[in-house]
Amino acid sequence: MTTPDAGTGTAVPDDGAEPTADARRDAQASVEKATALSPNLPGPLIQPDPTAAAFFDLDNTVIQGASLFHLARGLYKRGFFPTRAILKGVWLQAYFRIVGRENDNHMQQARDSALSFIAGRTVQEVAQAGEEIYEESILPKIWPGTRALVQTHLDVGQQVWVVTAAPIELASIIAARLGLTGALATVPETIDGVYTGRLKGELLHGSAKAEAVRGLAAENGLDLARCFAYSDSYNDLPMLSLVGHPCAVNPDRRLAQHAQELDWQIREFRTHRRAVRLGLLGAGATGVAAGALAAGFGVRRIFKHD
Repeated sequence: MTTPDAGTGTAVPDDGAEPTADARRDAQASVEKATALSPNLPGPLIQPDPTAAAFFDLDNTVIQGASLFHLARGLYKRGFFPTRAILKGVWLQAYFRIVGRENDNHMQQARDSALSFIAGRTVQEVAQAGEEIYEESILPKIWPGTRALVQTHLDVGQQVWVVTAAPIELASIIAARLGLTGALATVPETIDGVYTGRLKGELLHGSAKAEAVRGLAAENGLDLARCFAYSDSYNDLPMLSLVGHPCAVNPDRRLAQHAQELDWQIREFRTHRRAVRLGLLGAGATGVAAGALAAGFGVRRIFKHD
């Protein structure tokens, strides 16, 4: 884990940090499985380039389903919040999946719901639970094809970042386990290691993702025209449009149509039947619905030590 700079929502590397044995094992297993299932990956554009980086959305891009749902379910099982909180989240998730668009009032309800169950919990206990939840629920849901894309960028020396509205405690675990450069994610306010239940910044969603990527690129001397971005959701269009090499991964219906119109690369790792069914549910379904269960966090960056 890293420590945020005071008041900035930014984290810097811990000196001497190295990938754990578990991280190396997970990465190797994922790559071997991905290579077997997706022998034609990756595309020819992924080449050594110090000015290029790859930015990956998380939900339905790197993993199947909503990471925040997995986290919320795991926290619920561990007694972090009552049944009524998760039931409210499930209702909001169903709304987003059926209607396929965001509603400001419901987004605010999602943020408020998150604050009610995280307040008073320590960073240490949430981080510990997150490690366990990763092993239980998230690792088995990683898309092998996307994992192959991630590893290809890493193998040519490019920075690879996960960019997500998921809480930083979870995003940093996933980034570390996959051997990524780091994570752009959302973070709650803490005082003396305890969550206050208040926001620190805004939810990293939609245009906020693009702004975070733009800022990171400026700080690291990256050329956005040479960078890559991957997402399943039309809501991430600002981030995808920001880079020179956008790619729709397991896209929802609106993103698939947009990508086809602009001749963007499309990667489909779902079965055909599942892809059609999910695509018809609408653009805002999974990523935004996840916010109903564990949103309400400001932006933070987590870096892996080089």
